[in-house]
Amino acid sequence: MSETITTTAKTVYAKGPDARGWWWATGRRKCAVARVRIKSGAGEFLVNGRPLEEYLVIERDLKSVLAVLDKASQRNKVDVRARVVGGGVTGHTGAIIMGLGRALSGFDASLEKLMRDSGFLTRDSREVERKKPGQPGARRRFQFSKR
Repeated sequence: MSETITTTAKTVYAKGPDARGWWWATGRRKCAVARVRIKSGAGEFLVNGRPLEEYLVIERDLKSVLAVLDKASQRNKVDVRARVVGGGVTGHTGAIIMGLGRALSGFDASLEKLMRDSGFLTRDSREVERKKPGQPGARRRFQFSKR
């Protein structure tokens, strides 16, 4: 199924590119799931068929996604396509960051340590806390009355 590449620290499982030369990876954050694929190109970045700048309108989110490519020095060297479903804008951003980091580390194995040290390969496992019965929110309580 998957080819095993042995390194000094651990064993990494890499699938390699598909028949068309795309490197695939999946990123997750909250309820969002991003399927990211990259290959050598001119630097085109599409998310759900739209340009990245049009999809992520909040500057903070745009900068954090582009930081992954800038850190790897691949900003105008790879084409990126991402399909994101579930969650909201923050979840989409986090999922794209993780998927892009994973795809880049598969694309160029020498980038894995850089991606890991920068935190792009670490899953942010925080989820929304559920609402409890008998109170208006997850932690919020109704006002206490002595009488």
